[in-house]
Amino acid sequence: MKKFYSGVVRHRKWIMMFFAAATVACLFLQSLVAVNYDINEYLPPQSASTAALDVMEEEFDGGIPNARIMIRDVSIPEALAYKEELKQIDGVQEVTWLDDTLDITMPTEMMDQDTLESYYKDQTALFTVTIDEHKRVQAVDAIRELIGEDNAMTGSAVATAAATENTVIEVQRIAAFAVLFVFFVLLLTTQSWLEPVIVLLGLGVAIAINAGTNLIFGEISFVTNAAGNILQLAVSLDYSVFLIHRFEECKKENSNAGEAMVDALCKSTGSILSSGLTTVIGFVALCLMQFQIGPDLGLALAKGVALSLITVFIFMPAVILASYRLLEKTRHKSLMPSFARFGKGVTKVMLPLVCVFAAVIVPAYLASNSNKYYYGASHMFGEGTQTGQDIKQVEEIFGQSDNYVLLVPKGDTSKEKALSDELHKLPQVTSVVSYVDMAGAEIPRDFLDADTLKLLESEHYSRMVLALDTDYEGEETFQLVENIRSLANEYYPGTYYLAGEGVSTYDLMHTVTDDMVKVNALAIIAVLVVLLALLHSLTLPVILVLSIETAIWINLAIPYFTGSTVFYIAYLIIDSIQLGATVDYAILFSDRYREIRQSLEQEESQRLLEAPDNRTAAQKRAARRELKKRAAAQTVSAVTVSVLVSGSVLTVVGFLLGYMSSNELLAQIGIFLGVGAISSLVIVLFVLPGLLYLFDGLFISRKHHERSASDAKAVKEELCNE
Repeated sequence: MKKFYSGVVRHRKWIMMFFAAATVACLFLQSLVAVNYDINEYLPPQSASTAALDVMEEEFDGGIPNARIMIRDVSIPEALAYKEELKQIDGVQEVTWLDDTLDITMPTEMMDQDTLESYYKDQTALFTVTIDEHKRVQAVDAIRELIGEDNAMTGSAVATAAATENTVIEVQRIAAFAVLFVFFVLLLTTQSWLEPVIVLLGLGVAIAINAGTNLIFGEISFVTNAAGNILQLAVSLDYSVFLIHRFEECKKENSNAGEAMVDALCKSTGSILSSGLTTVIGFVALCLMQFQIGPDLGLALAKGVALSLITVFIFMPAVILASYRLLEKTRHKSLMPSFARFGKGVTKVMLPLVCVFAAVIVPAYLASNSNKYYYGASHMFGEGTQTGQDIKQVEEIFGQSDNYVLLVPKGDTSKEKALSDELHKLPQVTSVVSYVDMAGAEIPRDFLDADTLKLLESEHYSRMVLALDTDYEGEETFQLVENIRSLANEYYPGTYYLAGEGVSTYDLMHTVTDDMVKVNALAIIAVLVVLLALLHSLTLPVILVLSIETAIWINLAIPYFTGSTVFYIAYLIIDSIQLGATVDYAILFSDRYREIRQSLEQEESQRLLEAPDNRTAAQKRAARRELKKRAAAQTVSAVTVSVLVSGSVLTVVGFLLGYMSSNELLAQIGIFLGVGAISSLVIVLFVLPGLLYLFDGLFISRKHHERSASDAKAVKEELCNE
């Protein structure tokens, strides 16, 4: 490693030029990275709803209805005029209304009232619209302009378009606040006015390169786009700070700046790499998810942390060496208070808090696994947003509704009619648009115009569009999906296809719940293995992982006790993110505790040289307890600033995302991040000291105590002989 780092120091000018060029190039490439806002597109390819969508795309020009447009104060002729205008909008593939299911020349009193009121009620028309996924934003904007602000529009296409437009602006705003907060924290916790600028420069380079190189994925999810950069900022902050401080220490021992930097790099590689590796593993565990947002986010974050490490070990040495004289000139006194009293205070409460910790482990675990969940995207926008208000308006008049599309093999109209009749019997089905419903099983196909027929039949399949009085998800919806699939399978065993937002959400539910145990188990096992290799102890990794996992369970148990509903996707990914991002606090604390314990042990051995040890066994045990308590207090005092820097940044970044994002899924991920960082900090600073105190003998080697005592005895005998 020394040879490699010597080369880094020697070629630092070329390195700075390379990273500058890479940053500029990646800033340009970032604009070319496509962002996907449709959560259902991340279902695994083998899911039934994904297969149905693929077949539908091959067989039919029109897709699944994905928007509902509500227009108030219109007569039936005026509604028909609006329907024609909607059809003319670029990106609108299909518009379905009352005239597609009933004869509108009849008086409304003679029409089937259930069907009538699903399309027209209280002088208000509700259109079912299919919007091209590639033209969502333009089409939704055009529809909004046509219908005006007094009317409403809902559906997955509308929600996706809103997310597309809002998220970019919100992420930029969140990132700006996050950078300002990081700068403020670094000003408080560093001892040079220039150091925050250098740290942020290194972080900015790593984040820019990561964002640009996301182009290798083709496109990224809106979750990755919104959370990726600010998470990389939060979890990678410590690496550069640690290297600068290690360089300052080595500079005191070696006046040659280049050699001091090589020494600093060699000494800091192990601790920085161990911290980065556990973080990367937490993110890589997301790649095991069948639900593809997991791999999408996990790979981008893992790559980001890896690039942050590369930047710290290669780019940052060049920057530090180029500016170390300015660092020295801009040094100032520490602005942070001493935490010595805080450390002593923690030792007074740590054992009672360990008891509380032990008491809450099981309840927190059980509560965290007993939440109510949203599995899909139907609740992503609250009532404070335009989309949320529109949903409320539509549901107040027409209730909840969804549309499914059922494809069955073409050819047997009598069987299609029988299936349609069975579907009509389901209480949630308000209408069925199909060839046999519009023309009848006995009426020739020439009865329908070519454009309509093309939407209902393809070369191989007949298409049934089901209008449903049901929410996009929930127990009733999931039972309905099972009932429709059961009926379809009865008539067309294994040869039908069913698609729709509720169907995708049903498949998503089964996908993400299957992912849960697998992803979390791998993340925990992988982190344990790494810690076993790094810490050379069996007990300590278990203590550290249990501490952070309990913090995670407490975090995820809060919605259960507050009666909140959780987005399962947020619930699933936060476990790996919180473990990867905060286990570093526990590692740092335990490393420093062991260092201080050994140092105090050596001091005790030295003291034995000066006076005979006439203590009783009870006095020795009491002295040992006091030694452990002193080690805990000094450790808390030593690491509090470092842990608070990283933890406060992750907390603030999380809450910024939580309270500034209009997307409820992203907001919930942010809140989980903020609360999770706080819970991890509390356990590391208040509970972990007590755990290390209690289990000290299991990871502080007895051989070390015996060696210290024997060394002291040998030195004492040597002095006596002299």
